[in-house]
Formats: sequence, C-alpha cells, structure tokens
Amino acid sequence: MASNCPGAAAPDPLLIPPILAAWLSVFRPCFTVPVWNRVLVLVAGAVLAPGKRTVTQALRVMGLADEPGFRRYHEVLSRARWDARAVARRLLLHIIERLLPDGAIVIGIDDSIERRWGARIKARGIYRDPVRSSNGHFVKTSGLRWLSLMVAVPIPWAGRTWALPFLTILAPSARWSETHGKRHKTLTDWGRQAILQTKRWLPDRRLVFVADSSFSALGLLAAVRSHVCVITRLRLDASLFRPPPKRRKGQRGRPPLKGRALPKLSARLTNKKTVWTSVVVSQWYNAQQRKLLVATGTALWYHAGIPPVPIRWVLVRDPTGEHEPSAFLSTDLDATPAMILGWFVSRWRVETTFQEVRAHLGVETQRQWSDLAILRTTPALLGLFSLITVWADSLVRDTASALRPNAAAWYRKQEPTFSDAIAAVRRVLWPPPNLSMSRHAGETVKIPAVLLNRVLQTLCLAA
Repeated sequence: MASNCPGAAAPDPLLIPPILAAWLSVFRPCFTVPVWNRVLVLVAGAVLAPGKRTVTQALRVMGLADEPGFRRYHEVLSRARWDARAVARRLLLHIIERLLPDGAIVIGIDDSIERRWGARIKARGIYRDPVRSSNGHFVKTSGLRWLSLMVAVPIPWAGRTWALPFLTILAPSARWSETHGKRHKTLTDWGRQAILQTKRWLPDRRLVFVADSSFSALGLLAAVRSHVCVITRLRLDASLFRPPPKRRKGQRGRPPLKGRALPKLSARLTNKKTVWTSVVVSQWYNAQQRKLLVATGTALWYHAGIPPVPIRWVLVRDPTGEHEPSAFLSTDLDATPAMILGWFVSRWRVETTFQEVRAHLGVETQRQWSDLAILRTTPALLGLFSLITVWADSLVRDTASALRPNAAAWYRKQEPTFSDAIAAVRRVLWPPPNLSMSRHAGETVKIPAVLLNRVLQTLCLAA
C-alpha cells in the first residue's frame, strides 16, 4: 500500500543515514510515508543491534529508548497495512538485477524450524529437530515451520556461492488447520504454490529449483515441471518405466500411461553392464572438489493415481567409498549429469544461510505474539540477510578495501564471510556524514554526543 503525502516529514539524516534510505528506495512504494519512516528506523536498528532482534532492542540502538510513541514501531509489524508478498517480489527483482542479471536462476527451497514456545503462538507445532536429531536419535522441538526460497548467487569477493532468501512462508501445523477449520496444506503444497508464484514474477528467465528429498514428490513435480526445472534426490527403489508405446491404428481401450518397467537404480549399482563415466564436481561434501562416477538415463517415474513424470535420473558413486551411493533427478531431460550435480550442491548453501541468520541476525530471538507480526518478522530478518549481501557487494564495487576479512595473527581468514559483510555495512551506518570522510593522520574528530552515547550504550549492553 503506497501513499504520497506532500507534507510528510523526511527521515532525520542524523538518525537515518541517507545511504540507507537510498539502498531501501526500491521498497518505498510498498509503504505509506509514516510507516516508511519507521521502517527505516527498524531496519537500521536490526542491522546495528547485537544480540536479540526485538523492536525495543532496535529502538534502543537507534537512541529512541525514551520515544513516547514506541507503540507505532510495534504496529509496523502487527497492524500496519502493507503487502509482504509485494515486498518479496521487489526483493527478488532487486537481487537479480544487482547480482544475477543473466543466465539461469538457481533457487534453493527448504524448510526450517524456528524454535518458539508459548500458548499464544497459534501456528506452533511439534516437529523433528533437524539440527539436534540424527539417524539413530530423534529429538522433537516446539516451534514454527518456515518454507524459504533462496537464490543461489556466486559472490566473487567471498569466493563461493551464497543462498539469498527472498520469499519465506509460514507452514502452520496440522493442529492449527484443524482448530481453524481449514484444509491442512502439506509442505509440498506450499512448495508448489511458491514455485509457481516465483515463475509468475520471472516469466522470461529460466528457473531451476533445487530441493532435498522432502520435495521429491510426484504430485509436486507433475504440477510444476512444465514451468520450471526441478532438481532433487531420487529413491534407489523408485518405480521407473519406459515411455508408453505408440498406439496402433484402430487400437481400442485407454491409452497406456507407461511402458515396460525398468530395473531399479539399486540393481544398476551392482549390474556389471552399467556404464559409468567420471565427473568432477566442485564444492562436494566438505566443500571439496571430488571425482565421482555417474550413470544416467531417462525414464518415466510413475505411481498409481498420479500423472507420470518424465525425468533424467543420475546415479552417483564415490570411488573412494567415503559416501554411500545416491541418486538424483531432473525434470529437464536435456540437463547433463555435471549440470545436475552442480545445481544440487548449491542447495547446501541454504543450510549455511539458516545458520548465519541465527548467529548474526537474531532469528529465534523475536518475541512477537501477534499472528501478523509473526508472519512478517522472520521473513523480514531472512530478507535482511539478502539486503546486507547486496549492500556489501555495492561497497566492494565502490571501494575494494571496504570489505576485509576479520583476520588476526592466530586466525588466517582468506575470504570474507557474512560476519565481515554485516560489519562493513555497520561501519557505513554508524558514523555521521562528516565522520566518514577521509582525514589526515592525527586529526581530531568531533563525535556528536548523541552518537557517542548510542555507541557506548550498544557496546555496554552487548551480549
């Protein structure tokens, strides 16, 4: 919801650095003027604040602890009228324009549990904790399940690919759906809607969605394969078939959906007639370059009651025996095994992003109980990860020395990580305009008392 108010006051440049307003200008049409000014304060506070990312913590770090209208800042998340999906669309287009202007767009899709407790958090459920659980140990946790879509973007100054979130969706528990009398949507239902929504936003670009085995579902693949390419794992015992034979002239009966059954992939592993070729994959397990043996072919994946899906399967074997054999599928039959494996390994960066937002952006430290605030806050923090990456990239392009690894005599750090990126953005947001200019060595710098108090307060209360 946008609004143009001629008499509205511009944000205070001593409180909101003009560069931040310029960086966020792409989202300006999504908010009314009063809400927009508060959004700038909350974003600046979320970037600068250490520890928890609550609204009150953002106000404290911005020097607004004594602000009598503090409720208005809470209402940006809990009551203000703005469309989160429109913001997500603009964020995606902004990422693509700045970091990935051409070529195929690889998007990782995965779910994560935000550990939250409290009777007033209605969409909360009990889930398997993927971090604390293992093959032989099952750990349950209370929390919110989020489905996040992230663009895999090569970051030259980081020397690797990062996964940048742009759309994060709350997938409520079955208990919530039953309580509210609604049909429960599974994770693959939400995934199908998110994939098709993204394709509508980028109708002219080739999209490759990469997911784990949770999304290796025939119903999902059948619904989206004509619009996008999907890469995911494939069971070694999946039922694969040849294409149906051509109908003879005058043949009666329903046309067949599939042809003769093909051998299981597990059988191909031990079959001496299986043709194996070598493929070198970078960023394999432990970020290593690894030479793998692959076998590939095309088939129809079919299950009764669901339309068959043509796929290219890739069977992977590690010559060293360090990892178990595994199989992958692509709905693009023309994709090569090297392309399929290269796209799939980029999905592992999604897990890194979930870890980084917990460590540096305070995900799981929010304390909102309002349904609308819950729906908005976690996606906003994940989106902030992408914005900080884009801003850091612009700083590097302007001045190569703006982003330096936080190395030390006892810690040799060759390439910057997200902690260095957010530190570079903070260095730009903290100083007033006359402090960030180049000065002669030894020259005295006058720091405004308000800024000094903010810095000292933040440092003293840092966890």
